[in-house]
Amino acid sequence: MSDLSHVIFSDVGTSSTGDLAAVSGVEMGRQRVLRRLLTNPGDYPFHPDYGAGLARLVGAVADVGRIKALVRGQMLLESCVAAKPEPSVTVTLISGGVQCAISYADASTGAPVALSFNVTT
Repeated sequence: MSDLSHVIFSDVGTSSTGDLAAVSGVEMGRQRVLRRLLTNPGDYPFHPDYGAGLARLVGAVADVGRIKALVRGQMLLESCVAAKPEPSVTVTLISGGVQCAISYADASTGAPVALSFNVTT
């Protein structure tokens, strides 16, 4: 099964022929996890509870433990993330925000997946 290739905050991906690009496997899971973590709850009217809303935490006093728990809990809601071994989440304070480094196992293949991003002003 595949999805349209779409990295959050970017345009939908296109193929070398100009068609809409498809994504599957580990990359599809990576895109889904990133989308879930950066989408604010309530942004999708038909799925009001979807999303961790990390971007809206920018500017607030960062509670690293709370952010780690939020990320871990949201990741386990994605079918592409294996529950065992449990995802590893590291949150580091940086100037103007936080850096998240995540590693997890792909649920369908067991392949290790690494994802790192900054959430800043």
